[in-house]
Amino acid sequence: MSIDSTTVRHIARLARIAISDDELAPVAVELGRVLELADQLGAAQIDGVAPLAHPHEQVLSWRADAVSEPDRADAFLALAPEARGGLYLVPKVIE
Repeated sequence: MSIDSTTVRHIARLARIAISDDELAPVAVELGRVLELADQLGAAQIDGVAPLAHPHEQVLSWRADAVSEPDRADAFLALAPEARGGLYLVPKVIE
C-alpha cells in the first residue's frame, strides 16, 4: 500500500511528531510496509484456532496451604510508637 506525503504529514501531526520534508519519503515507505504486514496478518487463516492468553503453556504449581512463618505480630507491635488492641495507632492526617 502506498502512502502519500499528505497522509504522512497528517499522521505526524496527529502523533505530534515533527517531520522534515527530507524524511517524508522514507517514512511513507516504512508506513506502507507496516500496513502491508497488517494486511498479511489480517489474511491469515485462523478458523479453529483457540485464542491464547500466553504463547507458552503455563501450569500453576500448587503447594500445601501451611503456615511457614511464626506469628510475630506482638513483636512487631512492640516496635511501634503507639499500639492498642493489636492495631497500630497513627496520627490523624485528614480533618
